[in-house]
Amino acid sequence: MVNSAFTPRVMTPLVAILAMCAHLGFASFASAEEEIRKPGPREVVAAATDNIMTLAREAPAYFDTDPDRYTKAVGEELDGVVDFRGFARSVMGRYASNKLFQSLDEVGKDKLRGQLIAFTDVLRSGMVNTYSRGLLAFGGSKVELGEVDMAPGSTRVASVTQRVFGDDGKIYTVKYQMGQYRDGSWKLRNLIIENINLGEIYRGQFEAAVLEADGDLNVVIANWDDNRVKSLSTEE
Repeated sequence: MVNSAFTPRVMTPLVAILAMCAHLGFASFASAEEEIRKPGPREVVAAATDNIMTLAREAPAYFDTDPDRYTKAVGEELDGVVDFRGFARSVMGRYASNKLFQSLDEVGKDKLRGQLIAFTDVLRSGMVNTYSRGLLAFGGSKVELGEVDMAPGSTRVASVTQRVFGDDGKIYTVKYQMGQYRDGSWKLRNLIIENINLGEIYRGQFEAAVLEADGDLNVVIANWDDNRVKSLSTEE
C-alpha cells in the first residue's frame, strides 16, 4: 500500500473547491479564425465559475436523495475546462515524460499508455468527488474576477486572477494559469492558491508515492485516493 501521507492535503475546504481546476498540460497553436470563435481565458473562467456555483446553489434541494446527480453535473462542467489527461501526465512527471516514452519498445509504450489512462480516471474521479462535495459549503460565496496577464513573449499562455470572499471575511487569491490549444480553446494548465502551486504539490506527492512503492506505478495508481484529501497546508 502507498502510505496515505503521500496523498495531497488541502489547506481549507475552499482549496478543495478550487483544486479541481489544476491542469499542467501543454498548449498548442491555434489559427486566427479559431481564436475569433473561441472565448478568451477570462471568459472561460467566468463561465465555468458561474455554472459550477449555480450547481452548488441548487444541489441542496436534491443532494440527500440523489448525490450522484450533482457530482455528475459538476464533473461534466469540469470536463469542458480541465484536461484531466494532461494534468495526470504532468503529475506523473518523469514517469510519463516524452523522453521516457520514446525510449520504450512497443510493449513498454502500451503499458505506459494504459497506466496514464488508469491514473487519469482515478485522478479525475477522486478530484471531482472531493471538489463537488467541498463546493456545497461555498455556493453563496462572492467571487470576483480580476485581470488577465499574458505570459511574456506569448499569446498562448495567460494567467487569470480570481478573488473568493470567504464567510470568515478572508479573501482568497487564486491564479488560473491557462493555455490555448490547437482548436483555439483555452483550458486550465495549473492553479495557484495563496501562493500554493497545486501542480507542484501533486507532482511531488506522486514522486514520493513512487519511491514508497519501489517504483511500481501500478501500485501507486491503485492506491491513489484523492477523497482522503483533508488539507493542503504548509504544516508538516
